Amino acid sequence: MERTRVAIVGAGPIGIELAVALKREGVDYVHLDAGQVGSTIQWYAPGTKFFSSPERIAIAGVPLVTPGQDKAIREQYLAYLRAVVDQFDLAIRTYTRVESIRRAEDGFVLESVPSSHGVGGPGDMDRSPCESNTSPSLLHARRVVLAIGDMHRAQLLGIPGEDLPHVSHFFDDPHVYFRRRVLIVGGKNSAAEAALRCHRVGADVTISYRGQRFDPKRVKYWVRPELEWLIDKGRISFLPGTQPVRITPDAVRLERIAGSGESTGGPIEVATDFVLLLTGYEQDASLFESLGVDLVGPQRRPRLNHATMETNVPGLYVAGTAVGGTQAGGVKIFIENSHVHVDRIVASILGRKPPPQRDQAEESLPES
Repeated sequence: MERTRVAIVGAGPIGIELAVALKREGVDYVHLDAGQVGSTIQWYAPGTKFFSSPERIAIAGVPLVTPGQDKAIREQYLAYLRAVVDQFDLAIRTYTRVESIRRAEDGFVLESVPSSHGVGGPGDMDRSPCESNTSPSLLHARRVVLAIGDMHRAQLLGIPGEDLPHVSHFFDDPHVYFRRRVLIVGGKNSAAEAALRCHRVGADVTISYRGQRFDPKRVKYWVRPELEWLIDKGRISFLPGTQPVRITPDAVRLERIAGSGESTGGPIEVATDFVLLLTGYEQDASLFESLGVDLVGPQRRPRLNHATMETNVPGLYVAGTAVGGTQAGGVKIFIENSHVHVDRIVASILGRKPPPQRDQAEESLPES
């Protein structure tokens, strides 16, 4: 069996930043990801712009420079991550899915198999329980860091027709919807941005949202005013206080939500060619569960010592947005406030004094 001091699971920005820090310190580690580096960002729609400035999402001391000195888009950030991996010559075992982790003497044993895509996203929706007929590879690690993110499975509505081929829980290239009728369900950032971008490529867009208005804290500040203007001018149809109850090949049946202020009248039938159910995503917590990590509250956040990022399971750490569980009640953990996780984990592994503890975003997170 292969052995290492530290195993990192997940090669998103914080996983990569941790790998750089461990390599700089000469710590023996193995780094694995079920997909390519930045696999969650990979399934963002082409051209998606980050909310945060380049300075906030840069990692490992490497500047992120965009051509227009503005916020990075998906393609630029993926190129940046590849460049960081190249610059530090990081050995990342991509397309290697960690199927299970179990506690063992003096550490953990990770079982991994070859994978065709990362955890989460469209490719993961129909994945069979085991993608490979080969025997799992075994890795013994004294310590494990789960930098697995928080956006894995779509939050399903559980309504008839949700699995029809023209229905998706992920927004792809807006070109797909040119001159077609698109119903978008949801009212937070992903739904708002998809509506705006679909309209701009010539789609006939309708939004169904449980709420009455878009929350400025949940929608990018440059998206909301433009979307509300288009709704006000009648160029995008908006059906507040509604929710879908049935999807057919050519229409969606909506019901009005009692007490929403728009509850008068009967059900609404909206003719559609495509349906985008952008109602949020949830974390796959199976690795936490199998190891006995305490998962706290409705978000099921792993219980941590925030000075070290170690869970209630000794030797098991969490980094990045994974610490927030399923951030359905409002995202508080981002790339930019996760950089300190790297410093805390490295200090703990090396037996050093931990860096300063919680910031404001961590105040509601469970402490071990």
